[in-house]
Amino acid sequence: MLRKAVIKDIKPIHELLQVYGRKGELLARPLSELYDHLRDFWVFEDENTGKITGCCALQFCWDDLAEIRSLAVAEDFTGKGIGTLLVDRSVQEALVFKVPRLFTLTYRPSFFKRFDFYTIDKAELPIKIWADCIMCVNFPECDETAMVKNLS
Repeated sequence: MLRKAVIKDIKPIHELLQVYGRKGELLARPLSELYDHLRDFWVFEDENTGKITGCCALQFCWDDLAEIRSLAVAEDFTGKGIGTLLVDRSVQEALVFKVPRLFTLTYRPSFFKRFDFYTIDKAELPIKIWADCIMCVNFPECDETAMVKNLS
């Protein structure tokens, strides 16, 4: 079941992001930041177990730009379309808010190409988005791929 995150989802989201953060596949977020950005998150809840098996956030960066971030699916649930549902819903939400462009920083560009994201040079993104990068273990040698999708 795909839905907006609620307070009780923060700790499962945190645990899910930590799994991929430890692998260096995404920037794990501190609990306090997740509480601050709760309304940004969509979650996928397994109907049988009630377990959060996926999450994704849409964060507004500027009047013309939002980021799809913190996309993670529990390893036992990959390949079942959960990531696709989460990205689709985030794109739909961006359209509702009339955001003309989305971007993501990813280690899986082929996944985002399916949603018409295309690769750009990171230098094309506004400096404002790099504030979170300072906390990354790979800073300043970012090896993620920057991608953009035009919505308008």
